[in-house]
Amino acid sequence: MSAVSAARKAAYQILMAVEGGRSHSDDLLRGRAVAPLSAPDRNLATALVMGVLRWQILLDHKLRDLLERPNAKLDSEVRIALRMGAFQLLHMDRIPARAAIDESVELAKQAGHRFASGMVNAVLRKMAEAPRAPLPENSAAELALSQAHPAWMVERWAGFYGMDGTRAICRHGQSQPALTLRIGSPAAEAELLQAGVELSPGELLTAARTVISGDVTATAAFAEGRVRMQDEGSQLVAEIASEHLGQKTKSVLDVCAAPGGKTLILAERLPQARIVALESSAPRLEAMKKRLAGLGDRVECRLADAATLDLENAFDLVLADVPCTGTGTLGRNPEIRHRLRPEDLARQAERQRAILAAALRTLRPGGRMLYSTCSLEPEENEQVVAAVLKEAPNARELPLESCIEALRDESILTPSGAERLSSCLTGEGALRLLPGKFHTDGFFIALIERHP
Repeated sequence: MSAVSAARKAAYQILMAVEGGRSHSDDLLRGRAVAPLSAPDRNLATALVMGVLRWQILLDHKLRDLLERPNAKLDSEVRIALRMGAFQLLHMDRIPARAAIDESVELAKQAGHRFASGMVNAVLRKMAEAPRAPLPENSAAELALSQAHPAWMVERWAGFYGMDGTRAICRHGQSQPALTLRIGSPAAEAELLQAGVELSPGELLTAARTVISGDVTATAAFAEGRVRMQDEGSQLVAEIASEHLGQKTKSVLDVCAAPGGKTLILAERLPQARIVALESSAPRLEAMKKRLAGLGDRVECRLADAATLDLENAFDLVLADVPCTGTGTLGRNPEIRHRLRPEDLARQAERQRAILAAALRTLRPGGRMLYSTCSLEPEENEQVVAAVLKEAPNARELPLESCIEALRDESILTPSGAERLSSCLTGEGALRLLPGKFHTDGFFIALIERHP
């Protein structure tokens, strides 16, 4: 066989880039490697990249058992060819085994590993013939292997959230995230339906829709920004932030604003407010400026490090949706599990405390700040809030229960969503959305008030 399909070639290039730590899968799947592909080939390339990254830990374990020398160090090119073949054999029933094996062999050859290609062929043929049986999930270690997550992560979650909660987190991390939209108007929704996009109502928000089938990106409503892709949990963060001071809010600071989806919701919900949106990355800032250009001078975009702000007593409302480890987004960003180390938690938490403390100083007396992460780790969530409040006697945490009720009464939250969210409140009144509870990424959301 002398050819490799365009989809597999693109997937291989992306996986090589991710393996080398050069970029993120999500960015690469929207880049030059997939741009020339047909829609079916783009879908296959995406399925291969995301599937291999999600199942990599278990794939490597099964491949190791089939190697003549299990502890041998394989070149990256060979390792990725093996993973791609193994994923297709184990998880893609519509792919003929011969195609999965032969093209993986050819990928190894074209990468300059002609000798190793024989080994790739032999290992994948053994895998195709091996009996398949589900792995046990009785302990945290067994669950980690069965669901292809790092054992140290799963053991932590089992301690925090119990085995049932951890199983739900892991299974959510192994599934394709729901494609969720924010619908600007009934007319925009009708336009999507007319274009053949099938939708279902959001679980939490009346403005959210989940795509069942159809190509949203091919519609004018999407191209013109009247329909946006945004996780429902991410939308919820901005809805909660917008709720608290309502029309009294005249000035808003979004301290880590890019890519700007939450900023857009703040602008929609608080049309009377002036918004300052900060971003520390110049390329991300430029992309955000383009996205928010339609809001005119209502939004000012600034290049700034949120941890070193020198603004004081300037804003009624602050949204601090801070950078974090992202362990609540492993279904969407599967490579995080391969890059993250336990020691990274303390480093992230230190920066989060600096951002939160600096952002708190920008609040006017009586102003409120929403702190949020897409992390499942207490070090980045309630422990950050507690540490900052300990050093800030002029601030306190407010429970979010009344906010949930108000959003329900205003028909922003669905009645069933409000009821289910109430069960996600922590003892301090913050919200913790665990993956698997809803069709959302994992989020932590806490509200802080500066004393009048």
